[in-house]
Amino acid sequence: MDPKDAYKAFNIDKICTHVDKYYPMDFNEQEKINLTFQLQHFIIDARQDSNLKNLSTMQELCTCLATTKKSEVYYLIDRLLRLIMTLLVSTSTTKRSFSVIKIIKNKLRNKMEAEFLASTMIIYIERDIATSLVLIQLLKILSH
Repeated sequence: MDPKDAYKAFNIDKICTHVDKYYPMDFNEQEKINLTFQLQHFIIDARQDSNLKNLSTMQELCTCLATTKKSEVYYLIDRLLRLIMTLLVSTSTTKRSFSVIKIIKNKLRNKMEAEFLASTMIIYIERDIATSLVLIQLLKILSH
């Protein structure tokens, strides 16, 4: 669903096939049929609308749909874009978590309990937040 080059990469059949394959629970049968028509109308509209013409990322497209209120007209496309963008984040979070497991659970700490491992992983993954919390606690202690 790349909006570059006047939406050349928008292949309606391929998009609908991916919806069937990857998002079967997020769209009912009627919505899947309507998605095909929304995509056809959207491509025509997007190539003529100055707001939608020169977009280069799915995020820009999603933001533009929201600001122009076209997300109400193309609500199925908007839903699909949000699902796709969420998938990218959840996939990278999962990959990052497995990398953290490799760092934390090495030969020296191989017999670590699952609960302790999970807690350690959260602190490691969210270390920026954990660091700021520690700093806040230190400032409170020093201010007393």
